[in-house]
Amino acid sequence: MAALFFLYTKYLEFFEMEKINAVITGVGGYVPNYILDNEEMSRIVDTSDEWIMQRIGVKTRHILRPEQGSGTSYLMTRAVKQLLRKTQVDPASVELVICATTTPDYHFPSTASLVIDACGLPQAFGFDMEAACSGFLYALEVGANFVRSGRYQRIIVCGGDHMSSMTNYEDRNTCPIFGDGAACVMMEATTENYGLIDGYYRVDGIKGKAYEHLHMSAGGSARMPSHETVDGREHFVYQEGRAVYKHAVLDMTSAVKTIIQRNGLSKENVDWVVPHQANINIEASVAERIGISRDHVMVNIDHMANTSGGTLPLCLWEYEPRLKKGDNIVFTSFGAGFTWGASYMIWGYDGADEAAKEPAQFYKEGLISREEWYKLRSASEE
Repeated sequence: MAALFFLYTKYLEFFEMEKINAVITGVGGYVPNYILDNEEMSRIVDTSDEWIMQRIGVKTRHILRPEQGSGTSYLMTRAVKQLLRKTQVDPASVELVICATTTPDYHFPSTASLVIDACGLPQAFGFDMEAACSGFLYALEVGANFVRSGRYQRIIVCGGDHMSSMTNYEDRNTCPIFGDGAACVMMEATTENYGLIDGYYRVDGIKGKAYEHLHMSAGGSARMPSHETVDGREHFVYQEGRAVYKHAVLDMTSAVKTIIQRNGLSKENVDWVVPHQANINIEASVAERIGISRDHVMVNIDHMANTSGGTLPLCLWEYEPRLKKGDNIVFTSFGAGFTWGASYMIWGYDGADEAAKEPAQFYKEGLISREEWYKLRSASEE
């Protein structure tokens, strides 16, 4: 009996040693050149910088103009190309691309297929995921499971949206919220104790008709485009701010607490919380309720706005220089559906050296002039 027990324990040790997980090994991102600030926004719709900053916390947002490019694939392609340059991996070694977006270029083909073609990834297959602002959170879990299966060694997960394409610039309550941008991560197989450790994901679609608070009423197969839907401006985001705010705070807080408790974490050993960038007041409320210092919460909504599926990876892109191997990171998001959740990751590399290879570039008011920023962006794209 003792011999059998010994063999059994050795088997368990071997199994644990060889357990495969998925770890992030690189981050890439992209935001468009054009910056729509609150001063210009106030000339488009009846609003002001004071009103926007107090209620939402957005100072500037990046907008993809037609003269620069079009579609979410444009944003994601540039993010993936930066990722490939930074990591210096063979494009032929990328086996899968998942694109989390609510604003695909077309109903079909998928945005992923366009990105794969534009980036020259000959061995990759790909597909899109749609879970609104929770898309990237969900896609990380899906991508990690492809790697955990043992059949895939290297994949790319993208998150981003061309939100200006479905923003009603006659609606003062929603148009200041959104911006355009995309970012991506490379995930690779590892047997070390790093990577995506746990996830808690939820959806409430019909109960209480949650979808009525945040949706686009036309454009899908249930209500196809017509003169009536276009004239009625039904192809834009509709949001009931108060209802969404309440649900977002409660549900993200609950999800983060669930992840922290079942993984034996505490507010002292959570290095970073990465929340969806929907509203600065939502982020502050979630941080306060879970007892995490604001110094440990990633925030870029002031100069990125809400890029929907892009907010979480854009935070990683911007904060990469501050990330250290072994950091405990908790992601959380909330979006239409309602969709929400949280996940726990142990970061797999020191970010400073990797970020220095090609730094995140964006305009942040007060740190650099617009002219300097435009010159910097133009030089990087030549």
